[in-house]
Amino acid sequence: MSRVNLADHGAQGLDELVPSRYALKVGDIDVMVISDGVLPITARTMATNAAEADLASWLKEQFLPPETLDWPLNVAVVRSGGKTILVDSGLGTEFPGFPRAGQLAMRLDAAGIDPASVTDVVLTHLHMDHIGGLLVEGLRGRLRADLRVHLASAEAEFWEKPDFSRTDMPGPVPEVLRTTAAKFLDLYRGQLRPFETEYEVAPGVLISRTGGHTPGHSIIRLESGGDRLTFAGDAIFQPGFECPDWHNGFDHDPEESTRVRLRLLNEMAASGEKLVATHLPFPSVVHVAAAGGAFRFVSAGWDY
Repeated sequence: MSRVNLADHGAQGLDELVPSRYALKVGDIDVMVISDGVLPITARTMATNAAEADLASWLKEQFLPPETLDWPLNVAVVRSGGKTILVDSGLGTEFPGFPRAGQLAMRLDAAGIDPASVTDVVLTHLHMDHIGGLLVEGLRGRLRADLRVHLASAEAEFWEKPDFSRTDMPGPVPEVLRTTAAKFLDLYRGQLRPFETEYEVAPGVLISRTGGHTPGHSIIRLESGGDRLTFAGDAIFQPGFECPDWHNGFDHDPEESTRVRLRLLNEMAASGEKLVATHLPFPSVVHVAAAGGAFRFVSAGWDY
């Protein structure tokens, strides 16, 4: 992993006691992973088809609480070919019940990244914890008028009339997801740049639709100078390494989500490339190793 000069990203701003940004290079591509904070989630939502005892055992082995977890929220800023690309935008601040999330605007400032410098936004999907940051004035009012927002056509189409019949979420969540996505599409429709299967946003920055988690769920693949990194969004969760057949309650097509997850994990274990995912512990820069019929994640060493 190559060393990055954070001064390239502008003024440092005020540092927090706990690190909330991590910079790395993928060949000639600059990447900064930024924590949007943490979001409480019921442990059962992480594995809705798992036996209660199996989930309890996994949680204990991971030193995680048995009922409610702090779910990390990671976004990324990517620079390539003169473009500055924001990958997802976190939860935003419109949900007062989640005071430890929605930190993106503050942390962009702390990293010296001016929202007006962002040329493109890439969205893995339209769940509220991926689009909420773009809805608050702390960020939205500072974005450029010609901002381009990239997402899969199937994702935009799905949220015109969403179907939650195969999800297993806490009761109030589906309606909040529905209203948040509708608000986003209304505000940003003129800036959307939908694609069908894949689209190269900048040199070495390819967004590809996987489906599964949502019909238009997408991943972002970075490749430069023989180095590779995949931002997997919600295709991979922490239990999915050891138990890839466990379903997440937010999966709109659980069986397809499992197929997508297995394909990605096998690809990354074979290639040795780096992985970042929205809900892995910050900074979420890991490698994937095969472990019999399952997998394990190996944290990439921090480059000091």
